[in-house]
Parts: sequence; C-alpha cells; structure tokens
Amino acid sequence: MHSDTPHILREFDQAFGALRNEVISMAGQARLNLERAMQGLLERDLEKCKAVVADDDEVDEAEMTIDRIGMETLVRFHPVASDLRLVITSMKVASNLERISDHAVNIAKRARKMIARPACAEVPFIEPLYAMAGELLRDALSAYSDRNAQLGESLKARDKELDKLHKRLIATFSARLEEGGAGTEDFLHLIFVARSLERIGDLAVNIGEDAVYLDSARDIRHDKQRTAVVETPAE
Repeated sequence: MHSDTPHILREFDQAFGALRNEVISMAGQARLNLERAMQGLLERDLEKCKAVVADDDEVDEAEMTIDRIGMETLVRFHPVASDLRLVITSMKVASNLERISDHAVNIAKRARKMIARPACAEVPFIEPLYAMAGELLRDALSAYSDRNAQLGESLKARDKELDKLHKRLIATFSARLEEGGAGTEDFLHLIFVARSLERIGDLAVNIGEDAVYLDSARDIRHDKQRTAVVETPAE
C-alpha cells in the first residue's frame, strides 16, 4: 500500500494541475473572443467577427473537457476541503466562461450585420461599457487563479457601476430608435450589444463569487440575491 502512495499523490496533483490549466486556457480563449468581437464592431473588421463565430467551438469543447476531468477527479480521488472546492469552482467557472463566449458570438453576429450597413456614429458610445466589462472579467479570472477572495468580493460594487452605465446607454439608444430614420436597425443592434456586455459583467461577478468560495469557503451569492430583490426590477 505504502509504495502506491507517492504514485497516487502524483496523479492527484497532475489531475488538479490539468484542471486549473484547462480553466486558465479556456479563460484566455473566452477573453480573446470578446476582444475580437468588440474590435470587429468598433473597427468594422469583418474577419475578426468571423473568427469569433468559428472559434466558439473551442470554448464549448474546453467546457466539456473541464467537466470530464472534474468528474473523473471527484470519482477517483474523493477530494475534500480546498481540493473539493477547486474541482467544484473550476467546473462552475467553465460554465460561466462558456456563457461569456456565447455573448461574444452574439456581439460578433450583431457587428457583422452593422458592418454591412453605413457606419453608425454612435458605435463608440459602447466603448466605456466594454472597458468596464473587460476589467471585471480580467479581475474575476485573477481572483480565481490567485485564490484572491478580497478581489473576488470587490467585483459586485463595480458591477453596479456597470449596470448604471448600461441603463444610460439603453436610454440613449432607445431614444435614437424612437426617432426613426435610416439608422434605426443599428440602434437595435447596439441595445443588444450593450445587453450582452451587461450580462458579461454579471458572469464575471459569478466567477468572483466562485473565487471567494475557493479561497475562503464562504458562499456570498445569497448576499447578492437579498440586495437584488430590493434593487433590481424583474426582467
């Protein structure tokens, strides 16, 4: 029995290393998809839009790989405490990353339709929202990879600022939409792009909450639900 122990420990470490590396690699792909989708929109670059749609399969496959490694690790090694939390949070982070990549695809598809039309002067209005969502996502992933609960917990307040900016943008684009005219379709696309960026902020907060759980075994999701009942109208 004793001779097997180092071998089992090594395989245990390899499984956990593989899981973490897969999540970090998937995160890089999801962030790249978002970046290219927004560059496609802002720079009217059709090739970048097409690349996002083509590469989304890689993110879907990564999520399935992470789920498989996670389940195998649970069944084979029966991890406990922080090891168990790493498996659970890695699978949850992968699920959120897959949804983030789906939103990047939605943005790329909207951008592709806008590129086929004359340039819309209001497109740059979306840049500050993208900057905020991109920073939230970057910090959420740092919180996960560094096991930084403090950083993970700080995302919720910043997401409220993103929500305020989102509401202002929707009001602006809706007002333009109501004016009618040649650019009406573009404002509808921009409303959906803004909506996707707002959702990416929410998904980044989810990853931050997973990082808090990973680092300190605290589940802070229900704090959010209590405040959400008071602050946000039903969708």
